[in-house]
Amino acid sequence: MDSVGVLVWLSIVVTILSKSHADRNVYPSAGVLFVHVLEREYFKGEFPPYPKPGDASNDPITFNTNLMGYPDRPGWLRYIQRTPHSDGVLYGSPTSELVGKPTVIEITAYNRRTFETARHNLIINIMSTEDFPLPYQAEFFIKNMNVEEMLASEVLGDFLGAVKNVWQPERLNAINITSALDRGGRVPLPINDLKEGVYVMVGADVPFSSCLREVETPQNQLRCSQEMEPVISCDKKFRAQFHIDWCKISLVDITKVVPVHREKAEPGTGILPDMGEYKPPSETLESRDYFADFLITLAVPSAVALVLLLILGYSMCCRREGVIQLVHHSSIQKSTKELRSMSKNREISWPLSTLPVFHHVSGEVVPPIHRDNYETTSMPLMQTQT
Repeated sequence: MDSVGVLVWLSIVVTILSKSHADRNVYPSAGVLFVHVLEREYFKGEFPPYPKPGDASNDPITFNTNLMGYPDRPGWLRYIQRTPHSDGVLYGSPTSELVGKPTVIEITAYNRRTFETARHNLIINIMSTEDFPLPYQAEFFIKNMNVEEMLASEVLGDFLGAVKNVWQPERLNAINITSALDRGGRVPLPINDLKEGVYVMVGADVPFSSCLREVETPQNQLRCSQEMEPVISCDKKFRAQFHIDWCKISLVDITKVVPVHREKAEPGTGILPDMGEYKPPSETLESRDYFADFLITLAVPSAVALVLLLILGYSMCCRREGVIQLVHHSSIQKSTKELRSMSKNREISWPLSTLPVFHHVSGEVVPPIHRDNYETTSMPLMQTQT
């Protein structure tokens, strides 16, 4: 291989390594919905054979995401990917406590056909906002959407546009999106294109509109208690694309929420008190006498059983009440045997079926069924004549 070929090969290797270890920086705002799509097309070029731009490739690719140095993601960050042939999505709402603290997410892509892997780092730099949090927050439950469908920028933009048309705020932000399954909902049946449902929380800088307040009227509250749909005048502005369950809407004015202050426990120094030098056990084991254990486990129960046996024998054989009981039991056995012997020797009248029978055709005398020495105590009352 000439020098030009070597240089080309080295450039390709360096390009591949730079792709597999590239870091991407994103800058979401605290209190605002963060969505990052893990595009399969971005990772396809890192699995051999490396396709050229424009080549068709539909290998199944899955993703694994975790906080660097930890087995899982941060608590505020979620991940979803329906199938290996669809893109993965990271989403969540970062909190203000994370401002100024870069969060590094390790993203590992798995090619399920070739079993190759590629790894990227996503660095999330959370920025602070001036009006965080927005004072008026409303949470809607959309029945005809799954979370990955709602996370699409076009769909989310349409929903925020409909809310803005009803609410008329100056500022409107999506705060968080949660699947109904994460709230304890049931997995829908695979019929009639049923969806899981999704909760969408939005925040604004103006009070709630009269349309959103209609769900709080006594008439609509009664209809919700009877599992009937409430009558909302602005529902038609959502109905074309979003089916909202108005009974599950939540309106929160954080300016009226009483804050609860919890005292944080002061952490200690992290140094254990001085307990002296550690003294390990000796290498030689001391001998132990097990005779006392033997007496407790075997000799004592045996002695108690022997005492009880002696008491029982004395009460049955040496005392008057015991002797009477033995004599009475012996007399009962003797009487039983005598009655049984008498019942075998008693004489009873034989049934007619046991007497000789004259045969009306041959003229012969048919002998009885039973012999004279037949035991009558076991003779049945009714007998069959042959």
